[in-house]
Order: sequence, then structure tokens, then C-alpha cells
Amino acid sequence: MTTYSLTWDLDTIFKDGSQSQQLKQYVEGTERRISELEVNVESFTAPRNTDQVEEMSEIVPQIQTIIKELTEFGAFVSCLNAQDVHDKKAGLWLSKQHELGARFDNVMTKFDQKLVQVDEDVWNSMIKQPPFKELAFILDERRQLAMDKLDLRQEALINDLGIDGYHAWGQMYDILVGKMTVMVDEESLSVGQAANRLSSSDRNIRKKVFDKLQEAWSGQVDLFSETLNHLSGFRLQTYKHRNWDRVLKEPLDYNRMSEDTLNAMWGTIEEYKQHYVPYLKKKAELLGIEKLSFYDVEAPVAKTEQTMSFQGGAEFIIKQFRQFSPKMADFAEMAFEKGWIEAEDRAGKQPGGFCTSFPDSEQTRIFMTYSGTPSNVATLAHELGHAYHQHVMNELPVLNQGYAMNVAETASTFAEMIVADAAVKHAASEDEKLALLEDKVQRGVAFFMNIHARFLFETRFYEERKQGVVTSERLNELMTEAQREAYMDSLDEYDPTFWASKLHFHITDVPFYNFPYTFGYLFSMGIYAKAVEIGTDFEDQYIALLQDTGRMTVEDLAKKHLDVDLEKPDFWRHALDLCMADLDEFMKLSS
Repeated sequence: MTTYSLTWDLDTIFKDGSQSQQLKQYVEGTERRISELEVNVESFTAPRNTDQVEEMSEIVPQIQTIIKELTEFGAFVSCLNAQDVHDKKAGLWLSKQHELGARFDNVMTKFDQKLVQVDEDVWNSMIKQPPFKELAFILDERRQLAMDKLDLRQEALINDLGIDGYHAWGQMYDILVGKMTVMVDEESLSVGQAANRLSSSDRNIRKKVFDKLQEAWSGQVDLFSETLNHLSGFRLQTYKHRNWDRVLKEPLDYNRMSEDTLNAMWGTIEEYKQHYVPYLKKKAELLGIEKLSFYDVEAPVAKTEQTMSFQGGAEFIIKQFRQFSPKMADFAEMAFEKGWIEAEDRAGKQPGGFCTSFPDSEQTRIFMTYSGTPSNVATLAHELGHAYHQHVMNELPVLNQGYAMNVAETASTFAEMIVADAAVKHAASEDEKLALLEDKVQRGVAFFMNIHARFLFETRFYEERKQGVVTSERLNELMTEAQREAYMDSLDEYDPTFWASKLHFHITDVPFYNFPYTFGYLFSMGIYAKAVEIGTDFEDQYIALLQDTGRMTVEDLAKKHLDVDLEKPDFWRHALDLCMADLDEFMKLSS
């Protein structure tokens, strides 16, 4: 039997890490191709009729090659920085990535502006013809989004200033967090290692670690309020000049999702969320306390620690995947065997977990800190879901591989659900079933309460930020108010510095890095219900759905593959009814 490594193998992509000569040569090649594209786009004239599209048909393949290479480079840099926060050379590569990204953004802005100049009739005819037909959705999307932006010089200036402004603030946050340590019982832990201990069954340990983390984050809030205020300030100024009056425009466009869909989702959750309050009370009773605090919400209800070795967790996941999808199980097994996963529990790593894709190598890498908890097993399955999503996209043109966060979270949450549901069904005892069922119910609390708190916080923060800088004290207040509302005032103690500790608020890719998680969870519930109904015959239908995620809106995706309307509450109610079934079963079993 193969023994799976806890550390990943990056040498199969670029040998020697941040010192790699192979990486240096690769990036130099990408730089040359960007320079060539700049010249070609500069001389490119928007076609006046369908007979003049040859030049554009030569530029599009160049664009796809550069996107593939920049993504490959960026993924490798993210891996270097995550595995060792003290790798200074990796930090230099990150700066290089931002520089090349800005150059490419500028040339794409110029290209998009020229697409706008194409006459509407010519455009509509052109995108129905090869070689543009298979890229029609993406090209049309780029053209429509360009119509909403400023002129070429202004957009280029925004991109250039973003390197040492916008993106630099996000990079500053990552550096500060990476260097933070937390002393627990005379042991120096990274914030990621400390956060893992919040899932301990011992409340004294949870309380001690929570207090230590609060102390650590509170000591940095003035710095982190600077990063958050300047990130949001940069965005708001950009929106102002583009005449965008809604802060949700960018994240909704990015997620190819309508505001009606978002409102239907949150509105339906508000109808159902009260059902989780009795669960939180029951959990407090099972834990032997009067009322849960924030650090109790994710605590296991089992009296003893349930841990699983990395090897055991890997084999468990592969087995459960196989019962739904042999292809997904084979992929997961390959990922473990080839060392695509960094899971070692050690200091010096960034907190959190992610999956990143290497489209040129057609590989993926998964990053996390694995300590054997049920939550770690769930995270591992979650990230493998992301990896499988990219795996089935590899055969498509790279422009059609650009799926948004909400449908990305669908694939990952779906994979997580397969493992969780199978574990409950095959529980060896009622105690084990209760613990596993509670883990499923806990996901509902995370997506409908924790994520909702993040959404409420960010919505209100942006409104106040329009009036000026928001102090760290006010940020703490906004966070506590949002948590109190989202959890329906059912907790005894909240986490005021959550805005500082949660990386998602400081990511520069896109704001509102929250509601797509909830969308993905509920959308995957609908997919899972169909998969259970059809069985393994659904495997190919599932792959077809994933392959469409980069080339249509979520509303069209749902209509085509599930025959549902996401802008109406019916779908969301059906998905939430499935969540209620788990909740009801837990309440009966726990009584």
C-alpha cells in the first residue's frame, strides 16, 4: 500500500523552489510574449466587417497562452509563499507576479476597448463563426464589461497604481499575518496552528486559545484597519470614477450572478434560519454549558477527540468518492500518490487552506494544515473537489476555464458533502452518528450564520467607508453587530476582531469573498439531490455541468442542467429543506 506524503512536490513544476532557474526562464518567456501582445494589440484595428477578423483570430490564441502561463506562475508563487512565510525570494516573485499581471491587465483593457468599437451587427455575426464561436460567451462578456469601464488611459492608470497601492496592501496583510505567533502553554504556534485547536473537545483549551488569538489580533488591529481601509478606499474611488453606484456590482459581475438571485438566496435563508437556534441551544446543553460562545460553535459534541491520520483520511475520502464517481476517486488517488498536497502541521506556514491550478502543467496543488480532526478531513475533501473541477476543465480552451468563485465553491462543497453524507450513513454507533450528523448541521450554521455575518459586516462597512476611514474600534463594533444579528442573538460571546483575522476581507482579487460560499453550498445541495436520485449515471452529467461553469451565467447553468430558476425562492427552499432534514434528525437523535 502506498504511503502518502504530508508535504507536496513542487519540483515537478519548477525545480528548486524560489531559487529555480527553470522558473526564471519560464517567466522571461512570458514577459516576451506579453511584449509581443502589446505590439499586436496596439496595431490591431477593430474589424468593420466579418472579412476583417483574421488579425483578431491571431491575437486570441496569444491571449490564451499568456493567461495559461501567468496562472501557472501565480499558482507556483502562491505555493511558495504559503509553505514558508520566511522565504524572502518568494516575496520578490510575488511582486513580479503583480507587475506582469498589471501589464497584462493593461493590454487586455486596450484589447477590450477595441472590442467595444466593433459594430454591433458585425460583432453578433462574428462570434457565431469559428474560431470565436466556442469562446462567444467570454468574448461577449469582456466586451459588455468594457462598456461599463473608463477609457483606456484611465483604466491603465488604475491597473498601474494598483501594484504599489491596492495589491500592496493585500500583500502587506499577508506578510504581517505570516509573522504572527501565538504562545499557548509556552508553545509558539502560527495563527493557523492555533486556530486548529479551537476544534478541541476541551472547552478550557478552546477558551484559552480563543483568548490568546484575541490578544494577538487585538495587538495588530491598528495595522489591519489600515490595510482594510486602504483596500476598500481604492475600490470605492475606482467605482466612483466608473460611475458604479453599487459596491455589489463587481462581485456580482465576477460571479456571473444577478442581484435577484442573491436576494432570493438570502431572503429564503432568513425564512429558515430560526430553525438553527434550538440546535445551538441543544448543542450548549450537550456541551454542559448554559449558552454557546463563538469558540464553542464548531466544537465537537463527542466527549473524546476523534482524530484520523492523514493516510486514513485520504483512504476514507477516496472510498466515499468512489461510491459516487469512480473518475473523481481515481483523480483523488492520483493527487495523493503524486504528492500534490501540502498538509504537514508545522510552524512557518500561512493559515487556512486552498487549492490552486497549474493549467500549463495540467496539475493542481492543495494547501492546508492537517491535524487529524473531522474538520480537517472535510477541508481535504473540499479542496479535492476544487482540484477535480479544474481537472475536468483542462481539455477546454483556457478562456473557457475561468469559472467564478460561487460555482467553484459548488464543486468543492459537493465533494465535502459526499464524504459527510456517506460517513453518517455508515456510522458504527449512535454516538458516532450523532457526532458526524452534527458536523453536517454545523455546515449550515457556517454558511447561513457565519458567512451571513461576513456579508452583513462587509455591506455595512462599505457604506461607512464611503464617508471616510473607519476606526478599528468601529470595525470591532460592526463585526459584533453583524455576528449578533446573523446568529440571531443566540451566542454568549462573539469575535469582535474576526474582520482582522479573516483573510477573505483583505483579498484583492474581488470584494465580498463570502456569499459565493453560501451559494455554492446550497447549489451543491440541489446537484447532490439529483445525483442521489440518478446514481452513478449522473457522473457524466456532473462533469458536463462543471465544464459549463466557465462559459455561462449561474442562472443559465442552473436552468440547463437542473431545470430550475435561481431568481425565485423555490429552488432555495428545496435545498434548505434538505438541510432541515439533517437538522431534524440531529435533534431527534440528540434527545
